[in-house]
Amino acid sequence: MGILVFISVLLVAACGLIYELVAGTLASYLVGDSVFQFSTIIGTYLFAMGIGSALSRYIKGGLANRFVWIELLLGVIGGFSSALMMLAFAFTQGFELILYALVMVMGVLVGLEIPLLMRMVRDRYEFRDVIAHVLTFDYLGALGASLVFPILLVPRLGLVRSAMLFGLINAGVALWSTFLFVDQLSATRGLRVACLVVLCALGAGMAEAKQITATAEDNIYADEIIFARDTHYQHLVLTRFKDDLRLFLNSHLQFSSRDEYRYHEALVHPGLAAVPAPRRVLILGGGDGLAVREILKYPLVESITVVDLDPEMTRIFSSNPMLTKLNDKSLLSPRVHVINADAFPWVDGNADSFDFIVIDFPDPTNYSLGKLYTTAFYRAVSRHLSAQGFLVVQSTSPMFARDSFWCIAETLKQAGLETHPYHVYVPSFGEWGFVLAGKHEYKPPRSLPAGLRFVSVGGLPALFQFPPDMAPLPMPANQLNSQVLVRTYENDWKDISH
Repeated sequence: MGILVFISVLLVAACGLIYELVAGTLASYLVGDSVFQFSTIIGTYLFAMGIGSALSRYIKGGLANRFVWIELLLGVIGGFSSALMMLAFAFTQGFELILYALVMVMGVLVGLEIPLLMRMVRDRYEFRDVIAHVLTFDYLGALGASLVFPILLVPRLGLVRSAMLFGLINAGVALWSTFLFVDQLSATRGLRVACLVVLCALGAGMAEAKQITATAEDNIYADEIIFARDTHYQHLVLTRFKDDLRLFLNSHLQFSSRDEYRYHEALVHPGLAAVPAPRRVLILGGGDGLAVREILKYPLVESITVVDLDPEMTRIFSSNPMLTKLNDKSLLSPRVHVINADAFPWVDGNADSFDFIVIDFPDPTNYSLGKLYTTAFYRAVSRHLSAQGFLVVQSTSPMFARDSFWCIAETLKQAGLETHPYHVYVPSFGEWGFVLAGKHEYKPPRSLPAGLRFVSVGGLPALFQFPPDMAPLPMPANQLNSQVLVRTYENDWKDISH
């Protein structure tokens, strides 16, 4: 019996951590700022566990019965927590209230589990052995959950099914406990029936998880969802309305096929066309292949290296017929070499030189992205820039995130580069900004590739002119140890949303 009790400890510990990880990950996907979301959710969860542990002293008798009911409650609430949070975000204005209410309830229930289990087995073992074994298996369960969650659960099952799977495990522990502690239980038959009901409900939820997710996401996104996937790194959604394809990463729009050519022509051509005889190009981010499509219009370019973190991103943009039509199968070109890696260590560990570098990351919504907008990163990138080369950084909106835009420009300047900010109008985004930078003076090109739909030689000078409402502001550089840009960006867009 002893090892079975401690396996129960391992399983309930794993379940408790999974619910915490699901809540933090989902909040990061939907709201952004992963550091803030995980910090506050973990803090709230631990606080609630403390409350649960304190409350356990008031449970005087019927410990085994109460333990079974706690497992069932936790299985139901934790198992359906991800679905409830997604539906709350889609259909109510009270997402954060529901999020933290669920976290509190789950934390209290998890906090009750271990004290009750320890009291249930204390007569069978020496107290020191109970403490040692329970805590050992508790920590082992947490370790297992922390490894399985990002490697298997999120990419294979998604957040809704993952929570339900561990709800099933909680309910399974409850059913198991009706046999393991049968000598301490009353109304055993009723408890087993309740366990079976919860198991069936969670099993039905698992079967309908795809429909639950689709219902929530259909209300979050205005258009028909034709592709949705949780990868190791992000939540990827592709929508379609007539001929308009839109890509969302963690709920943030990345492009609209109706006007993405404006963005990508402006991103690439003002800088690349100004480089004499460019041979080697580096793209950091840009796993959709749309910037690659523009670069392939330069016959002198011999090689294009794309470094994108998410292999799922580059895979679908290399294989999905709708997407390869959009990027002209650019990622399949023999001139293109795709590397799936984190750009920061890759840049630091690579010694190659490039004539043109495109830095096309999502906006700095969290600290993981914010590190890619720091002086440390830009200095590392600049070491790969040839003497006559340029780099360009997508730099969010100088209209709606004016402080953030000029913070990025100042960061590049503090990294030792000459900067040349510019902006374009993209209907799906509004005014959007870029910063061109290099080790020498920029002179607008006198010619551009044929067939461009937006950027023209005559129109280039206007891109570098800023009206008063987007004019330069004195901003600090974004340093790796402080990452002022992430907070600045959050404040910029918070002002717009209100």
